[in-house]
Amino acid sequence: MKPPLHLILLHPEIAPNTGNIGRMCAVTGCVLHLVHPLGFKIDDAKLRRAGMDYWHQLDVRHHDNWEAFLASPGRPQKLWLFSTKTTQGFWDARYEEGDGLVFGSESSGAPEAVHAFVGAAHTVKIPHFNELTRSLNLSTACGIATYEALRQVKGS
Repeated sequence: MKPPLHLILLHPEIAPNTGNIGRMCAVTGCVLHLVHPLGFKIDDAKLRRAGMDYWHQLDVRHHDNWEAFLASPGRPQKLWLFSTKTTQGFWDARYEEGDGLVFGSESSGAPEAVHAFVGAAHTVKIPHFNELTRSLNLSTACGIATYEALRQVKGS
C-alpha cells in the first residue's frame, strides 16, 4: 500500500521533536526518513518518551546523507521543502499522495544543496503572523504541514 506522505528530516538535532514526529507518522501512516547525521542516539530516552512506544508501528528509513536519500529506492519523487527562505505559502501548494515533505534541522534549516535540488516552485513556508520569532518548533511545523497535505490527499 502506498503511504499517503513521506516526511524527510534533514539532520534532526532534538530527540523529542523526532519522537513526536515519529508518533505522528505512525498514527497517519506516513513514512519517516531520517537523513543523518542525527544530533542524538536513536535509542535516546527522550526519543522514547516522545514517541518511541509507537516506533514499532512506524516505517522509518535511515539515510547516511542527502545523496543517499536521493538514491534510495522508494523515495518520494515529488518533494516539498518547508523553509523560512521563501514567500510562497504552504496553503497554495497542491499535494498529492506519496509526496515528500522535507524539513531542515532545528538550528540551521535545510542546506543550500537541498534548496537547489527541490527548487523555488516546491519551496513553501508556514506563515508567521508576527515578526517576534524566527520559526515554529520542528514537530509543530511537521504537524501543521502533514495535516494540511493529508487534508488535500484524503479529500476531507
